[in-house]
Amino acid sequence: MKRKNFITLGTFDGLHIGHRYLFGRLETLAVRYLQKPLALYFPLPPKTLLSTHPEMTVLSTPAEKKHLFKTVGLDAQPLDFAQCRNQQPQDFFENVLLQKYQMGGLIVGQDFAFGKDRQGDTDFLRRACEQHAIPFEVAGFYQFAGQKVSSSLIRKTLAMGDIERVNEMLGRPYELTGTVVPGHKLGRKLGFPTANLDTGIFKILPLGVFAVKVRVGRQYYDGFCNIGFRPTVNTIHSCLPLVEVNIFDFHQSIYGRKISIWFAGKLRNETKFNGLDALVAQLKKDRTEARALLQDSPGMPPQN
Repeated sequence: MKRKNFITLGTFDGLHIGHRYLFGRLETLAVRYLQKPLALYFPLPPKTLLSTHPEMTVLSTPAEKKHLFKTVGLDAQPLDFAQCRNQQPQDFFENVLLQKYQMGGLIVGQDFAFGKDRQGDTDFLRRACEQHAIPFEVAGFYQFAGQKVSSSLIRKTLAMGDIERVNEMLGRPYELTGTVVPGHKLGRKLGFPTANLDTGIFKILPLGVFAVKVRVGRQYYDGFCNIGFRPTVNTIHSCLPLVEVNIFDFHQSIYGRKISIWFAGKLRNETKFNGLDALVAQLKKDRTEARALLQDSPGMPPQN
């Protein structure tokens, strides 16, 4: 007889250390009940999909999330939010969880709810599972440094630029992937050529100057990255900041290619300088500090 699935449900934005704690509990329960662990997830947070301003609202894009599930070794299937949002909880429970995904057990976080008006909360799920004699568990919140780890807390921390704390709560360095697009080439004239990244509209971009690890193809390089609105020269007027990456000891043309960067630490806030000479002097300091910080950052980037 085909084994049932012990399921967890959620958005899992960022797949942070709290999510991984939940996944560990899921795998324990699946073994106990001789079932297969399965995560059902929304590729983008429902709040992002419903927002009139979805820019910079997610920690992980759908592609990144799919890859992260592979790195934790957990079978995961995406859910279509458009099909689920107005569905009555009972219909979703019976038609999707029980029939489509052959659920034999369920574990969710304390604040989980789904369906029309979020009626499918933990009280509903507990009753529904009892009616079908299905094991059900609510996982407690994962605490880090006295705080409940959550995607919303990490988003707020990232917006404040506290990349070190973000990395601790994610359990890995924060990552950006984007396509290299043409810029004004001012950085090249100043001796600091940059790769300008188009990262899409959804990913949260922390403002400031950061030490980063860069992957181009299969090769890794050190570098530093400025994310902001270029207040000194060629100021941009947009709701999305510009991502500019200076890759150390790198001289290739990579327009149109995808590259990834991992954030090791923040160097400073973006600043308006009194002229290009002052800007170049600061960029030299940034490069020196970034090299030192990256040298002292083992495990950068995560090898997966």
